[in-house]
Amino acid sequence: MRSLNDTLNRLSALRSRAVELGGSPDVDRLSDLPSFGSNPGALRARFYVPKALTPAPALVVVLHGCTQDATGYDHGSGWSRLADEQGFALLFPEQQRANNANLCFNWFSPADIKRDSGEALSIRQMVASMVAEHGIDPTRIFVTGLSAGGAMASVMLATYPDVFAGGAIIAGLPFGTASTVPEAFDRMRAHGGPPAGKLASLVTAASPYSGPWPTISVWHGDRDATVSHENARLIVEQWRELHGADVEPIETETIDGHRRRRWCDRNGRAVIEEYHLAGLGHGTPLATTGSDACGAAGAYMLEAGISSTRRIADFWRLGDALVDQKARFRPEGIQGPSAKLLKPPSPASVTHESEPKRKGPARIIEDALRVAGLMR
Repeated sequence: MRSLNDTLNRLSALRSRAVELGGSPDVDRLSDLPSFGSNPGALRARFYVPKALTPAPALVVVLHGCTQDATGYDHGSGWSRLADEQGFALLFPEQQRANNANLCFNWFSPADIKRDSGEALSIRQMVASMVAEHGIDPTRIFVTGLSAGGAMASVMLATYPDVFAGGAIIAGLPFGTASTVPEAFDRMRAHGGPPAGKLASLVTAASPYSGPWPTISVWHGDRDATVSHENARLIVEQWRELHGADVEPIETETIDGHRRRRWCDRNGRAVIEEYHLAGLGHGTPLATTGSDACGAAGAYMLEAGISSTRRIADFWRLGDALVDQKARFRPEGIQGPSAKLLKPPSPASVTHESEPKRKGPARIIEDALRVAGLMR
């Protein structure tokens, strides 16, 4: 059994190695989102919008891991390069050292993982701003993250299932299983916590929402010494019951040398997938060569012969510019601020580069936040 000090020392060593490898790249493709609400979690907001943004584009929220920043994670994962190809927008919430010395999202802090509170609300406000400013399709908003960012993706999916159509959790943890730092390290090692049969109830208790639920993509290396691979099974269990999927997967196949399992709902729609990455440690799986090349290897960004970025985008159908409206995720059954923000913007509130803007960006954002009750 690894001790708490051992885990801290290994994280510190990996952080030092990241600095030796050059840390964040010199080229920063991201811009700052200057104003997005009350920001109770005191996070920084970065974003990327490609020049060839599709009409009513999708939005992907990307959450970095500990010791990382938004620019470095974008460079390693290749998300903004894929956005250039497929025309969707990106939001990169970024942790600040004043909140967490190791730049981890506080996925275990009760104040930061409740709906309309702390870091979770800050990220929700960022999403609202992106929807208002860039005409995002509110039915095509997704979230992904690595490690602590993956655990925070679990938080966002559980607390705002009315906002996100899908999520991808890489080397992360299920929602709601820890509320202190010692508990967080125990759960990282898959020690303690509620039984698997109780995990779904943590999600249903996190918001007044009742479905349909976000689709889930789970990625985890079987040699991960930082976050136990057992957490992948627990994430699947947390969401499988909500989707009404059978215990056994409907399909098991090998893709680029790694096992993928899929679960379907009662209508036969693939709602959960899980990649078991053979021989991979703690990090985001990449393919840096070949036709699917995307991203760059480095600390926590691991060559695996498979691009998690591309595969996740395919699972979410981000490349489909013309999605059948009837087949899209449609939030139902929830009332309050989040439901209001999910309404598509009216034609008068959406601006295009070829049209004069009727309002400045700050005014548009403030109006959306006031409607949602998040700003006076």
